[in-house]
Amino acid sequence: MTMTSTRVIIMLFPFIFLCDIPELAAQIFTTDREFTRQDTLRGSITPERAWWDLTYYHLNVAVHIADSSISGSNTIRYTVLDSRQTMQIDLQEPLIISNIIQDNTELSFIREGSAFFITLTKEQKPGEVNEVIVNYSGKPVVAVRPPWDGGFTWDRDSNGNPFVATSNQGIGASVWWPNKDHPYNEPDSMLISINTPDSLMNVSNGRLRGVDNHDNNTKTWHWYVSSPINNYGVNINIADYVHFGEKYEGENGTLTMDYYVLRENEEIAKRHFTEQVTPMMDAFEYWFGPYPFYEDGYKLVEAPYLGMEHQTSVTYGNGFQNGYLGRDLSGSGWGLKFDFIIIHETGHEWFANSITHSDVADMWIHEGFTNYSENLYLDYHYGKTAADEYVRGLRTGIQNDRPIVGTYGVNHRGSGDMYNKGGNLLHTIRQVVDNDSLWRETLRGLNREFYHQTVTSQQMEQYIIEKTGIPLALVFDQYVRDIRIPMLEYAFRDGQLRYRWGNSVQGFAMPVDVKINDVMVRLEPESGWKTLEVTENGNRPHTLIVDPDFYVGSFNLLGN
Repeated sequence: MTMTSTRVIIMLFPFIFLCDIPELAAQIFTTDREFTRQDTLRGSITPERAWWDLTYYHLNVAVHIADSSISGSNTIRYTVLDSRQTMQIDLQEPLIISNIIQDNTELSFIREGSAFFITLTKEQKPGEVNEVIVNYSGKPVVAVRPPWDGGFTWDRDSNGNPFVATSNQGIGASVWWPNKDHPYNEPDSMLISINTPDSLMNVSNGRLRGVDNHDNNTKTWHWYVSSPINNYGVNINIADYVHFGEKYEGENGTLTMDYYVLRENEEIAKRHFTEQVTPMMDAFEYWFGPYPFYEDGYKLVEAPYLGMEHQTSVTYGNGFQNGYLGRDLSGSGWGLKFDFIIIHETGHEWFANSITHSDVADMWIHEGFTNYSENLYLDYHYGKTAADEYVRGLRTGIQNDRPIVGTYGVNHRGSGDMYNKGGNLLHTIRQVVDNDSLWRETLRGLNREFYHQTVTSQQMEQYIIEKTGIPLALVFDQYVRDIRIPMLEYAFRDGQLRYRWGNSVQGFAMPVDVKINDVMVRLEPESGWKTLEVTENGNRPHTLIVDPDFYVGSFNLLGN
């Protein structure tokens, strides 16, 4: 979750700030945050997590709207990898665990903040498949600014009916249900059973398996997810929904696309969703490959907040309009050609839900690639010029404050630049590759190679390097792990162009397209000086303009 083709010289200021201050450049990338033991318990693969492989959840929760509380259980099935007797499960305050059961035996546990350490009495033998049942209850955290500051949202529609939803990307899924709250390990499948008042509907991930009617004027909605699912993508949506849908004939056959909206918005949603979703699927399947969850379907679900990338249950609150709340984040005009929330959050089905980071430090995998999906949507439907102008327009939102990769092992994400800078990095690499067929096959190949897997940034980077055959390791270091924008330093003298990369990581080398005296040339700058003979330009001074689709700066050292 979730900004003219005129050629311009861009981003001069990073060079001015950093090029002459190497000590500052070496220090600026460290974080001044002091990490706590709770950060480590949340963000690392602790010994109490490492010995067991999560295979299945059955989350069974009653939502008590009258007092904004919940109660229920999570059955956790796992395969034993190593013989240990202590298990870590996470649940955030103020929720409490009442008891934990294995094989009808109540287990003892201790709580340390959000981490519960359970002592298992049954011998845990490698290869065995076991279960624990965690029973819990309480009033969950109320989202302050969903989805960014998440939790539960308790709202009402215009008719006074309850409108309830969860969102928890940053704060963590353990804000409302007990689980192994680390992204490296996903269940292979999951059953989500949500009890609601019988006048309302619950929509969660996957496909509706059935609805149970109870004597106490409630219903339980059972949603089954047959694919691996990241825990932050699990969601609850409760409202007086109406349901409609359509079918999409895609690369893997017929995909069901279901829409759940408030009754008051049925007519506008029918027009808006049916206009937006099929063209989006056309573009994304072309660039990324088949939608990753045909077996579980695709849903758009209206929510009482802007929206989020919940797997197969994408939440939506953008007011049935194009842009981002009616605005174009790029300032190019092209951002008003599509509904930002539908396009962006659905892009996450490929990058976040199918391909998931194994540590939140690598969240740029989610947000950078999905930011880039907006560009590719425009490319597919409106052409390269539209896509180029859009992605360049997003650069005004880049701060270059800290790297877009965070600190590993402590639940620490990188800079918010992971969105716009991540998208511009990928756009720049496309220019370097200079072969759109190969670039498309690289993006589709990522989704084949890492289908339904958790990955590191290095794995993604290495795949792109091997697939394109271009040495991009230092390019990734420059844009992902550094804050400086590389500067093409150049000077014309004595019939020669002298050029090199400055303001860059040691050894940085990347091809760049430039226009020299109105002639397009591909240069291969490195950290050391290189030269190119240039023909006379009459009485006019020589000129060099960097192709603006490369996210780099340029600096004429002689200023002429």
